[in-house]
Amino acid sequence: MEASRYDVWMASLGPSEELLHGFLEGRVTWTEFGRRYKAEIFEDPPLDQRNPLIKNHGQKFTLRLLQKLAESGPVTLLCHCAEDEVHCHRHMLKRLIETA
Repeated sequence: MEASRYDVWMASLGPSEELLHGFLEGRVTWTEFGRRYKAEIFEDPPLDQRNPLIKNHGQKFTLRLLQKLAESGPVTLLCHCAEDEVHCHRHMLKRLIETA
């Protein structure tokens, strides 16, 4: 599969810009990132006020949609991180899809 090919980009399931930058800059530990990322996924729309570029409105609906799609076939999660990166939100997202 080409890196530039995908069916749909669901940016609403990514971490907030604030949280991502905090982790990348070393101000947020991986454990704290995980706790806050999960809280953001289930947070109501005020999260949008903190994101000037990517709006997370509807993330809970999007999560339920992926859960439903996963019932009938494979769902591939992509990110800008290297595929073997251990500290990537897509691993947390996978667990949320499987367990929520």
